[in-house]
Amino acid sequence: IYVSVTRAGPFDPGHYKMRETLGVRDAVNVLKSGPAKGAEFQLTLPPGLTLAEVAERVGTLRGHSRDAFLQVAQSGVVRSKYQPADVTSLEGLLYPDTYFVSKDETDEQILTRLVSTFDQKADQIGLAAPNAAGLSPYQTVVAASLVEREAKLDEDRPLISAVIHNRLAAGMLLQIDATVCFAKGGCTESPTAADLAIDSPYNTYKVAGLPPTPISSVTVKSLQAAQNPSPESYLFYVLSDKNGKHKFATTEGDHERFVEEARQKGLL
Repeated sequence: IYVSVTRAGPFDPGHYKMRETLGVRDAVNVLKSGPAKGAEFQLTLPPGLTLAEVAERVGTLRGHSRDAFLQVAQSGVVRSKYQPADVTSLEGLLYPDTYFVSKDETDEQILTRLVSTFDQKADQIGLAAPNAAGLSPYQTVVAASLVEREAKLDEDRPLISAVIHNRLAAGMLLQIDATVCFAKGGCTESPTAADLAIDSPYNTYKVAGLPPTPISSVTVKSLQAAQNPSPESYLFYVLSDKNGKHKFATTEGDHERFVEEARQKGLL
């Protein structure tokens, strides 16, 4: 209210130190002065990163290492409210955003902030409530990670979610390349026939249902798409232009035709 009335701000993002009994005027003055210079690092986490990729970025910060961060993130020491009791890994439960990390913050403290941000975002969209897809909250996060990795455009997210939902309902294999890439530890190009045959619970070309965990971090838009898939009866999709737009089909014949069109365009 004070900021609104006095038209103070906007303030620079970062870490600020204030004593608990600070008055509002003095608190605003602290914000006006900006965050302490040289006392923090910027940690940018774009959407769709795996836990290992997040760990690599944290490992570039002074005083941190990839392996140590990953160990804590997989230990169960820091937990999300949406994390099942038998799951210790925070895969998919670290919210993508830009964070400012204090030079004194531990890996555990960084993880707590990333997980808390995820939980807050998930709370805001009612992740814990029953959803149109009939998935549990954690299953919704898993499905959202598939949407995150596959969708290039926001308009395609609910449609890709519909394909996932419809295939699950029909007992079909999901056959999503991104899950195979996760099982491999990453892909530099489209998975090969040998890749699609690997034995892994994440290989949705061989194993029915959703993967056991998310395969990447997710945005609110992907979570919402997983909660509320489009009502379309689509079962297939393939890239249709260089901007990332997909074409969707309900029959294998139409899908094969769209795949051939994509090949002719050099998209596959």
